[in-house]
Amino acid sequence: MAYIQQRLGKDGKPRYRVQIRKKGHPPQTMTFSRKTDARNWAQSVEAAIEEGRFKNLSKAKHHTVSELIDRYISDYLPRKPRSQELQSQQLAWWKKQVGALKLADLTSDIVVEERNKLAKRALANGKTISPGTVNRYLAALSHVLTIAVKELKW
Repeated sequence: MAYIQQRLGKDGKPRYRVQIRKKGHPPQTMTFSRKTDARNWAQSVEAAIEEGRFKNLSKAKHHTVSELIDRYISDYLPRKPRSQELQSQQLAWWKKQVGALKLADLTSDIVVEERNKLAKRALANGKTISPGTVNRYLAALSHVLTIAVKELKW
């Protein structure tokens, strides 16, 4: 059930804080400057919870891609000795490109844009990176993100 509370902001303007509590799910809270936005958000989150498609992004808003890659390199990559060196280079490239982003802000559009930059990158011999290598870079990032969701619950 959604609960909307009107509060005054520091600027004296009204703010609307929505709190949604559903059994079996963590409480969700968001603040809006318009009551209609608050109602719409509450309805969409409640519907998503009911339909089982709600994703809790609270931890993803507090961690960066860089933090995730560092954690993966220190905790998970040592278990893969044959590919450790190559994957650490690939992940270092991703960290340089999108490391500053919060996990919640990393979208498929951003990944596609960076993938296209990688595919056009010139090597020392003047050639571009092969499509297979680009796929390996994507696979490395994909595994890191899978670990974030399934094991770290980020």
